[in-house]
Amino acid sequence: MTAQTSATATKLVAYEDAVRRYDPVLGIEVHVELGTLTKMFCAAEVAYGGEPNTQVTPVSLGLPGALPVVNGKAVEYAIRIGLALNCTISENCRFARKNYFYPDVPKNFQTSQYDEPIAFDGWIDIELDDGEVFRVEIERAHMEEDAGKNTHVGGTTGRIQGAEYSLVDYNRAGIPLVEIVTRPIEGAGERAPEVARAYVQTLRDIFRSLDVSEARMERGNVRADVNLSLRSTPESPLGTRTETKNVNSFRSVERAVRYEVSRQAGVLDAGLTVIQETRHFHEEDGTTSSGRVKSDAEDYRYFPEPDLVPVAPSREWVEEIRATLPEMPVARRRRLQTDWGYADAEMRDVVNAGAIDLIEATIAAGTSAAGARKWWMGELARRAKQDEMTLQDLVVTPAQIAQLQGLVESGRINDKIARQVLEGVLAGEGDPEAVVVSRGLEIVSDDGPLLAAIDAALAAQPDIVEKVRGGNQGPVGAIIGAVMKATKGQADAKRVRELVLDRIGS
Repeated sequence: MTAQTSATATKLVAYEDAVRRYDPVLGIEVHVELGTLTKMFCAAEVAYGGEPNTQVTPVSLGLPGALPVVNGKAVEYAIRIGLALNCTISENCRFARKNYFYPDVPKNFQTSQYDEPIAFDGWIDIELDDGEVFRVEIERAHMEEDAGKNTHVGGTTGRIQGAEYSLVDYNRAGIPLVEIVTRPIEGAGERAPEVARAYVQTLRDIFRSLDVSEARMERGNVRADVNLSLRSTPESPLGTRTETKNVNSFRSVERAVRYEVSRQAGVLDAGLTVIQETRHFHEEDGTTSSGRVKSDAEDYRYFPEPDLVPVAPSREWVEEIRATLPEMPVARRRRLQTDWGYADAEMRDVVNAGAIDLIEATIAAGTSAAGARKWWMGELARRAKQDEMTLQDLVVTPAQIAQLQGLVESGRINDKIARQVLEGVLAGEGDPEAVVVSRGLEIVSDDGPLLAAIDAALAAQPDIVEKVRGGNQGPVGAIIGAVMKATKGQADAKRVRELVLDRIGS
C-alpha cells in the first residue's frame, strides 16, 4: 500500500487530542473578485448571472493576436486593499504568465503576478469571539485574472470524476482578482479554526468597507484556500501542508481546518507521511478529499508577460488613495458597539448576520439602537432564514423599519400588530404607515368601543367578576384576553386593564 493510500485510510483523531499533541500552522490564500465594470485585461462586461459565454472578448477567450490592456480601476482597487492591509505598495511591478493547461483557462496560462506583486509585507489584527486580538502577517497581495467555470454534467458529485460530459462558461474568465497570501500563521493552537474563520471574515468586511467588491461568498466573490500543516512542537520545523481549495463560507473555513487537523494527526500517528496536495471540501459532512499533488511555483514556469508594460503607481496617487480609506471594520465595530450599548454577544450576532450597515441606517432614520436590533435580529432574521436569503435581500428598507418602530413607540400599534404590518411591507403593500391604514390595523384608542367590548366580556364571565371583586386580580387576564380577541388585537392592553378594573370596581 502506498503512503498516499495509507494516509487516506487512516482514522481521524479527536480534535482536542490532536491539538494537545500537535501544533497546527495555517496559511490562507484569499481571492476576491473586484467590483469593476469590465474585466482585468479587456472591455468585456462583468455581471453576475449572465447567459453562458455572452460576456467575452477575443482577449478573454485567448484568441490569437488579441492583446491585453490593464484595467486602471482594478489597479486602484488593488492598491486600496494593499493599504488597508498595512502593506507596502510597489513602485514598480509587473505581470507574469502562470502556465498550465485546463479547459477553463483558454490561453493555457493565467496572467498573474509572481515575484513582483503590487503590495507586500503587511498585517491585520483580527478579533476573536472573546475579544482577543490576533495579528496575521500578510506576505503579499497580487493582481491576477479569474478562470472560467466548468460544469460537469452527470454523475453524483458534481465533479469531473463520473461525469458524462463537461461544459465551460468563459464569462468569469478574465474578471479581476486580488489574491492575498498570509505568512505562516503560528501560535493559534487549539483556536486555529476560529482564527481562520475570523481572518476570512475580517477580510470580507474590509473588502465591503473599501467598496472594491460585493464580497458575497455564496456567489464566489470571495474564496479561500486553506493551507494547514502539523508539527510536534512550536519549535519544530514546519510540517508538510495540504491546501483545501475554494472554501466559500466562514463556517466551512472553520470546519475544513478542524477536519484537516484531525486527519493529519491520524496520518502522523500511523507513522505515515502527509502528502502535499490540494484537497476538496465537502459541505454535506465537513470532510475533505484528495485532489491532486500540489504543484510548486517552478512547475508553472512563470515568466514575465511580454504584452503588458510594468505597473508603476506614483507615490502621489498612492497617497491620494490612502487619504480616501474608510474606517476599518474592527475599529468601526468597537465604536458602534459603544455608541449602541450592545453587549458583546449581541454585537457578535449582529456582525455574524451582516446587519451592521442595516442597523446603522435604521438608527440614522430615527429609531433607537434597541429598536433597530429588535427588528433586524428578530422577526426579519427569522424571515430571512425561512426564505433562505440574506437580510440584505429582504424587500424592506431601514427607513421603513424606523417608521414601523415609531408606530409602536407612539402607541398607534403594538408589537403583535407590528408583525402584521411588516408582513404587508414585505408583500409590497407600501410603507408601514400605508399598511396600517389600508388594513385598518391602528389600535383602538376610543374608550367607547372598548367599554362596549369590556361590558360584553364581563357579562359573559360573571364568576371572574366576583373573584376580582373579592380581591383576586389574577383572573382579570381572561377578561382582557376576551376584549383583545373582540377587538382583533387592536386595543391597548394596558388601557383595557385600567378600564376593566374600573368597571368591576364601580
